[in-house]
Amino acid sequence: MERGAVFAREQCSSCHTVGADGASPLAAAPPLREISRGYPVEQLEEAFAEGFVTAHSTMPEFVLDAGQNRDLIVYLASIQEE
Repeated sequence: MERGAVFAREQCSSCHTVGADGASPLAAAPPLREISRGYPVEQLEEAFAEGFVTAHSTMPEFVLDAGQNRDLIVYLASIQEE
């Protein structure tokens, strides 16, 4: 889980809040703890492996290797709000 947290801090935190509280630096970017409101976290694994692209022009494309993918999914699942 720690490697997923590190990845999120390094790659996502300039736009998204990656922890348990606080607002995202970029107002349009949802906190990662709320990501399951739009996507089942487990279903993101395939998207991350193939190249995660969104309609938001400021969101970079990410292609994660198997280890990064697993670590990020575990981390995201651990921080989701109920």
